[in-house]
Amino acid sequence: MNQTSPQLRTATYSHVIHSFPSKTQPSTMDFDAPPIPFSHVTTPTSPIGASIVAVESILNYSFRNKSLLEEALTHSSYSESASYQRLEFVGDAALGLALANHVFLTYPKLDPGQLSLIRAANISTEKLARVAIKHRLFYYVRHNAIGLEQKVREFAEVVSQEDDPVAYGGSMKAPKVLADIVESIAAAVYVDIDFDLTKLWLQEPQPVTLLFEFCQKHGKHVDIKHWRKELKSIASVYVDGKFVASGSSDQKEIAKLNAARGALYKLSESMPVDVNAFGIMEIDGSFEIVSNAKQKLHEICGKQKWPKPLYELEKDEGRPHEKKYVSSVKIPTVNGTLYIAGDEKSRVKEAESSAASYMIRALQESGYL
Repeated sequence: MNQTSPQLRTATYSHVIHSFPSKTQPSTMDFDAPPIPFSHVTTPTSPIGASIVAVESILNYSFRNKSLLEEALTHSSYSESASYQRLEFVGDAALGLALANHVFLTYPKLDPGQLSLIRAANISTEKLARVAIKHRLFYYVRHNAIGLEQKVREFAEVVSQEDDPVAYGGSMKAPKVLADIVESIAAAVYVDIDFDLTKLWLQEPQPVTLLFEFCQKHGKHVDIKHWRKELKSIASVYVDGKFVASGSSDQKEIAKLNAARGALYKLSESMPVDVNAFGIMEIDGSFEIVSNAKQKLHEICGKQKWPKPLYELEKDEGRPHEKKYVSSVKIPTVNGTLYIAGDEKSRVKEAESSAASYMIRALQESGYL
């Protein structure tokens, strides 16, 4: 394919990708482990020593005082050892303070109500419970509670069957015990590092946080309003006083998350890509389409905390039996929209797969993967 100067939607559909910010990695736990299949939720058979080793591996942290982690992995129904209840109390406060410090320093122009909204969204029961599911933490907890395992199993099954990776709110209310486990383990680390908050940082961007970051970057004011209609909670997002999107759910916090997610998509589509802001990368020539490229790109976006890729036909020409298609793919991010177009193909699905393949290649060559 001949290349010309890179532009958005160029006539020759050159493969151009824009807006790559610098990549950062979380300092401790990777929140993107694959969800646990519900069939794997079972009473642990390994001794506590093996559980401690396994959880330390998940955390990538070795405890000086192993008994702290043992306590964090012990439910109150297990009477032979101290339970995690005291640690849970500390973990709840420590995570709340860590998030409060972060949002205070990161968003100097936001008022207390907005800061509280971001903090609450990042340490909600739903979010922490999904962290526990992703990292199979319940497997290592000692308990003798009848019915507890079944609740976790049902929740894990719902999570495993979701079409999209829903990191912040789904169709079933999360069991509180899962959030308690995460808080207790976080507290165990916090105590083991001598209560040093600067070393305790477990952070995963989520829709409400990303929305505020996105709008702050573009000089816009965000307001999320909430009300109830019969049994449903409804949240609406307003940007600079104008309605953008709304979301609903049986739970207030999930309604806010749904509204923020919808607003991110609309805002990222309406704001043009600045082709000079982050530099430009060109990919010369065509190459073989990556197997299951669209699914793989979807998974990459989940790991990078990006919204789902958006595909759009750039070219649709030819007689019915000689159709030619070119598809592009866009990924909205806080720092801009990533964009690239694929090769000309005879089917829409193949055109989209080509675009996804080029995006994956561009991400690889940019050091993201």
